[in-house]
Amino acid sequence: AGRRAMPAELVMQVPVIKDVLDAMNISRLESEGFEADDIIGTLSDRAEKLGLDVVIVTGDKDVFQLVSDNVKVKMPVTRQGTTTTEDYDPETVMKRYGVTPDSMIDVKALMGDPSDNIPGIPGIGEKTALELIKKFGSLNKIYENGNLDKIARKTLREKLENNKELAYMSRRLSVIRRDIDDDCCPSDISIYKRKPVDNDRLYSLFKRLEFKSMIKKFGLSEPVEEEAESEKNEKAFKQGKKHLSEAVTAAEEIKMEGAVYFYAIKTGESMTVGFNLKTAIFHFHISDPESKQEFIKIFGKIFSDPNIKKYGHDIKDLVLELLKGGVETNGKVFDTSIAAYLINPSPGAYPIKNIAREILKYDEAAAPADLLNGPEGTYFGSNNAAEAENGAALVRALVKPMYEIIKANGQLELLDEIEFPLIRVLAHMEHSGFRVDPDKLRDFAFELDNRIAAVEIKIFILAGTKFNLNSPKQLSTVLFEKLGLPPVKKTKTGYSTDMDVLTELIGTNDIIPEIIDYRQLAKLRSTYTDALISVIDEKTGRIHTSFRQTAAVTGRISSTEPNLQNIPVKLEMGRKIRKAFVPENENYVLLDADYSQIELRILAHISDDENMKKTFADNMDIHTITASQVFSVPVEEMTPEIRNRAKAVNFGIIYGIGDFSLARDLGITRKEAREYIDGYLDRYPGVRLYMKEIVEFGRENGYVLTLMNRRRYLPELKSPAFNTRSFGERIAFNTPVQGSAADIIKKAMVDVHKRLKEGGFKSRLILQVHDELIIEALKEEKEAVRKILKECMENAVKLTVPLIAEVKEGNSWYEAKYVFCILARDISNRMKGGSA
Repeated sequence: AGRRAMPAELVMQVPVIKDVLDAMNISRLESEGFEADDIIGTLSDRAEKLGLDVVIVTGDKDVFQLVSDNVKVKMPVTRQGTTTTEDYDPETVMKRYGVTPDSMIDVKALMGDPSDNIPGIPGIGEKTALELIKKFGSLNKIYENGNLDKIARKTLREKLENNKELAYMSRRLSVIRRDIDDDCCPSDISIYKRKPVDNDRLYSLFKRLEFKSMIKKFGLSEPVEEEAESEKNEKAFKQGKKHLSEAVTAAEEIKMEGAVYFYAIKTGESMTVGFNLKTAIFHFHISDPESKQEFIKIFGKIFSDPNIKKYGHDIKDLVLELLKGGVETNGKVFDTSIAAYLINPSPGAYPIKNIAREILKYDEAAAPADLLNGPEGTYFGSNNAAEAENGAALVRALVKPMYEIIKANGQLELLDEIEFPLIRVLAHMEHSGFRVDPDKLRDFAFELDNRIAAVEIKIFILAGTKFNLNSPKQLSTVLFEKLGLPPVKKTKTGYSTDMDVLTELIGTNDIIPEIIDYRQLAKLRSTYTDALISVIDEKTGRIHTSFRQTAAVTGRISSTEPNLQNIPVKLEMGRKIRKAFVPENENYVLLDADYSQIELRILAHISDDENMKKTFADNMDIHTITASQVFSVPVEEMTPEIRNRAKAVNFGIIYGIGDFSLARDLGITRKEAREYIDGYLDRYPGVRLYMKEIVEFGRENGYVLTLMNRRRYLPELKSPAFNTRSFGERIAFNTPVQGSAADIIKKAMVDVHKRLKEGGFKSRLILQVHDELIIEALKEEKEAVRKILKECMENAVKLTVPLIAEVKEGNSWYEAKYVFCILARDISNRMKGGSA
């Protein structure tokens, strides 16, 4: 808490970072609800118990608490532009700080750490904290046997006396967990062993990312066979008819079985597809238009035949490739990565071998040779043959046991009616893309540049000097030394000027809002103009984002490369970016449909609160009614400010907000915030009861469910750590609400796509952003498509309150989403002023 959100430009890179690590065959671990430090702590503990020596490389002193005879820390240190490393063992820590490694926890409990939102004791810094622990040995001993009386400095003694609970809470927060379960941190050490990098995959990635020096550094070579391989390939091409004959034979066997088990590996623009037949294994490598044409000619009918079942892993890539070749994937599909995601949504990534280890207790080292190795030679020069064939074999082995688990969990409808059909919908959306006008983006960039320049001049006039606005150090000097503003937070390098600090300083000087405005504009310029222009497809003139179905534990779909779900909405300048997103041509228009307060409607349904249900049933504004009841203000006297406070409480409750966070968001005292929350729960007693019952259900069963039986496991609810347990309680309450919203929009997408396809419409669904769907509609189909969109969204599920979807239209995403709202607001304002 208190930390700025990860920059959007970094969020966009995280999936790429993961791809690079995977291509380098470097193990990576991640777990919702835990910090990286907890994973490091757990791994170091496991390794210690195995008698292994551990080296932790980090720039964070928090891990000093893990140092032992077997665990060392290697810390990079930069001095005068040169980076070296310093090694820490128990002796070094003692020599440097005068305390033992495990005592560093108590030191942090006293001094706190703003970057981790650990308060510590106000007024106690590192020097004093170290002196206290050196003298008394531990936090417990400071408070034992009248030891406080031995502290001569009265002010220090009083700080310790008055903040004992804060100190112990800070200590709990400072302890690095070392007991994460095997699901996140497998005990099998062999999993973490370094393996050679995947030359072809890494080369393709680095080539696409333009990491020329990295290609050289890692000694990567273009994935072209050496001379011997070239001769072998030439021979293989000469025998092309034989290979194609084998492919035709494989296709015939698939038709006879009525099912195809496959595994596709995409490397750059190439793809290798492995097939597992009853009598043989086979693979086909697609490397150029010719080989793709041959693949579609032979196997296209397999995938388009609705009577042949398709079983694969992470199949959207192949479905999309077939779609580009004019082949629609029809019939029943089963995707083992999607199934694994439903069984446990926490991992975030689902390599098929990991799933096989979990479900089948698969041991790669002990697997039979025919499972791991394909036949002699390759088709069209594939280097991924064995992996593709092995993957297809694992798919065949996994389908039945995974199906049984999902059936036992009551998730078959979620799997067959929503998640599996959605694969095809997302492939179509990726294929369609969204047309973007680069000239409008350039115009927007020009406007931004002018705005940024104007704001810079204002800031320099208010500061009385010119300085580098992008330098935190220079900005800190101007704000806290030259202008004398009160410092809010100190860091290792000086006084912080992050967004939280600037927000807290609003009202102290006219320069603060200008600096905030500058930062927001600069971020828009760097993240959303040149970056978007660079990803417009040269052939289609459209941006083709990638949708990820298994990334979010809540069930939400995510968008990457680029992320079109993360374009700013709060700032008018941010909203303007959407002006560049336009229909195909003048014959089309954009239809934008958004659910009205879907999460609050779901909360009314699952909590069965009569007051909340009545508000929605009577089609009243929930925020106005809440404000009227909680703040005792008649509806006719409602002001936007009071309604906005109620809105903050309404949505805050869904996300388990506490009085501290609500107070900060609304700029009120914690006491007032607590009164708001209590007033809200008094108004909606069903919500209060539901909050209690869902946490009890989660604690008893180990998971919570959405309306459609999506599961989220919550081991945090049984954690001995208060902070972790509290996090689990918030998630237990929020998941059924947010997860159900995700299920509903997915169901609506499947229904909309199906209706458009069955009706032979040219209009198409092109984007989903949280609770919003966008269709590029042919103008002559507009009214029929509008009706379909509204019907599908409002009837995706039946709740005890009405689901409402508002459909708007425009000649740009901006017009479709905002122009009506802006006009309505302006008309309303004029009417209040008596001028309309």
